[in-house]
Amino acid sequence: MTNPERALQLLGLVRRAGKLVTGESFVLAAVRDRSAKLVLMASDTGKSSQKQFRDKTTSYGVPLNESFTKDQLSTAIGSARTVIAITDPGFVRKLQQLLE
Repeated sequence: MTNPERALQLLGLVRRAGKLVTGESFVLAAVRDRSAKLVLMASDTGKSSQKQFRDKTTSYGVPLNESFTKDQLSTAIGSARTVIAITDPGFVRKLQQLLE
């Protein structure tokens, strides 16, 4: 199994652990209140959403990852989403190791 596949499996674990924020408005709120430790945005997200999340994560200093497509993220967490945020620093460290 490759590291990106492991990373996607880890996202399922993060969801089951309750450390995942999904939905654009909820992810933006998590970025603003600094509870989001990493934002994952689908590489095939619309242009306006890409700009919005790139700007917001940059201004708040939250890492942004665009390694996966909408289909990959949706399959990993079990619901159709283009943007998700992880709130647990331990899960973020592990995910970043897998994606390096």
